[in-house]
Amino acid sequence: MEKEEKYYLKLRSNITKWLDEKASLNHKWREFIMLAPDIFYLLIKLVQDSEVPQSKKVKLVSAIAYFISPIDLLPEVFLGPIGYMDDIAIAAYILNEMINSIDPQIIKKYWAGDTDILIVLKKILINVDNLIGKGIWDKLKGKFN
Repeated sequence: MEKEEKYYLKLRSNITKWLDEKASLNHKWREFIMLAPDIFYLLIKLVQDSEVPQSKKVKLVSAIAYFISPIDLLPEVFLGPIGYMDDIAIAAYILNEMINSIDPQIIKKYWAGDTDILIVLKKILINVDNLIGKGIWDKLKGKFN
């Protein structure tokens, strides 16, 4: 099993365990929080793909760095997996930009989620103000523009 796949499975397991133990099974953001492992895995795979232009890889790497950084606007160390909400939002923002400029099939081939990635990204971006707050979202977008 490759390193990315191990991390993906560990992250999914940790989030599921946290949601089952610490949050209600019907937590209002559960479906979004559970996207974190799939999105992280997608980012890693896209960075490794030779069909993805180098200019796009720079933004992907910045999203990965934000994902793994312990210092961000919603830190996981204090908030648990809810802290992935800003990471998910930034990744969706960057992936949405990519879909508009490269073949969407490149993105779809690495998507591990159950729902079409285009629908997932649209749903995240439609709900982003509710997920993390408009003020935080505006700050984040400013950092990644």
